[in-house]
This record gives sequence, structure tokens and C-alpha cells, in this order.
Amino acid sequence: MLIRRLNGLKTIKALDNTRVREILNPLHDSHSLSLGYSLAHAALKPNQRSLQHRFHEASEVYYVLGGRGMMHIDDEVVEVSIGDTIYIPPMSVQWIESMGPDDLEFLCVVDPAWKPDAEELV
Repeated sequence: MLIRRLNGLKTIKALDNTRVREILNPLHDSHSLSLGYSLAHAALKPNQRSLQHRFHEASEVYYVLGGRGMMHIDDEVVEVSIGDTIYIPPMSVQWIESMGPDDLEFLCVVDPAWKPDAEELV
């Protein structure tokens, strides 16, 4: 059995400027994981935004856990909040901005699993 506790994971600043804690990634994990995707927790402080970026081959799914924000995918912009699920197709230019008094927190599923050279700033 493998259980990861979020408060025990190291926080890093991702390429897109979000604070990220990688929960599961079969490419970087010391455990043998039979997964084709990776899972991370991301956060932005109020009034911050991620940098515009895109994944070459991977799709992403965000699930909003807290706060509210504006999701930008190519030419579309939609307000998002707790309980919203967002699908981001490969090669889409994307960024998200935090609005309101609370941190915007969301889970990120990347398929295939995230690796450093899979994304680029735009």
C-alpha cells in the first residue's frame, strides 16, 4: 500500500510559476508505479497567475480544490471554482489566474506522466 500525505511532500516552483507538490509520478518515483499519468497538487496565491505554457504531447486535467480563478486555454477564458474539472488538450496555450482572497488550489493530472522537457513557456 502506498499513501502520500500532502503536507509531507516537498513544494517546488514549477516552470509556469505555480507552487507544486508532486504526489505520484511513475517516472520520478522510488516506488514501482503502474501508471501512465502523473498527479500533482498546485497552488497560486491570491492575484497571482501562472505563466503561459503548453505541453507538446500531454493532456492535462485540473480539479479545483479551493479558491477561484480564471482559466485560459487558447482563446477561451472561463471562471473556475471549487469542484470544477478542466480538460486541457495537448498543444493548447494555457494559464490560470487566482482571484479572490484565498489561494487557488488544484490537482493536476498529466497524461502521459509529466517530465521536465514535456512543456514549454510561450
